[in-house]
Amino acid sequence: MTVKYLFYISQNYSFEILRPIQSAILAAGDQCIWFVEGAAINLDNFHKNEKRVLKVEDVMTYRPDVIFAPGNQIPDFMPGLKVQVFHGLEWKKKGHFRIRGFFDLYCTQGEITTTKFNQLAEEHGYFHVVETGWSKLDPLFLTQPFELETSLPVILFAPTFSPNLTSAVECFDEIHRLAKKQSYHWLVKFHPKMNKQWIELYRQIELDNFQIVEEDSCLPLLQRADVLLSDTSSIISEFLLLNKPAVTYKNSQPGDYLINVESTEQIESAIELAFSNPENLMSSIKTENLRLHPYEDGKSSQRILEASESLLKHMPALAKSKPINLIRNFKLRKKLNYWKWN
Repeated sequence: MTVKYLFYISQNYSFEILRPIQSAILAAGDQCIWFVEGAAINLDNFHKNEKRVLKVEDVMTYRPDVIFAPGNQIPDFMPGLKVQVFHGLEWKKKGHFRIRGFFDLYCTQGEITTTKFNQLAEEHGYFHVVETGWSKLDPLFLTQPFELETSLPVILFAPTFSPNLTSAVECFDEIHRLAKKQSYHWLVKFHPKMNKQWIELYRQIELDNFQIVEEDSCLPLLQRADVLLSDTSSIISEFLLLNKPAVTYKNSQPGDYLINVESTEQIESAIELAFSNPENLMSSIKTENLRLHPYEDGKSSQRILEASESLLKHMPALAKSKPINLIRNFKLRKKLNYWKWN
């Protein structure tokens, strides 16, 4: 029997996360369409062979068996098994473990997230948890590095957008100062939700060894950079999986696998330490990677499909039913302008 899948997306970062799953779906001979919520998605990002729909009525006609979402919500009134595949590895961020009552299945990434979500599943009693690894990382180890003509060591600066966690504003003057020294080539990648005023601040830096990268995919940048400078962004964990060091500014929960600093005056010496690849740091990175995401086989997407289809065919009895979620679903109906009750 052909399985019908739907991707529920509201942000441009969804493409990198869901396309590896799409490839696995199509290879299995199953169907897949995309549903776009809101106006944040750049429709030009779609490939010609990708079918997208903008109306809820089209989803109801399609009647998906499984819906995947990297975001935090899926309307309950849409048919199908609802699966959370996550939009980042950064489990330290507020809200990562918040249960909102939308999902039947959480596809976790490694011991750190699996253990906590299993505890939450036991507590709430109305969803399942399967450790699969993260689909976005399937191509990570095979991606070609970002093309760059430089003999300088390369630093990737990738701050988070969260106002209470971002390093973008506080680190601007120091990054500008370091860039003018011409010791490193700086690549800068901003989150799609980054405050536009902060981005414009960095556009003022006009140096040959400093560039803001607009491409959607971060993977080539991760491959090309020697050291990452960030804060509490999920990109840190992705970079560490390549066994390369990261310097973090005021990380919310720093560990021995990071070189964390609490003031901008410490950034330069921290970067120098990172480029020396100290043995104890590199050992800690490897240990953390095993806890966070132990899969390097590029088959997380396949495991996600297997977990979803297994649950679809053999739904075990759960202690409780999902909550009705009246307020959240009303807000989604209003946002999507859909008032039919099927």
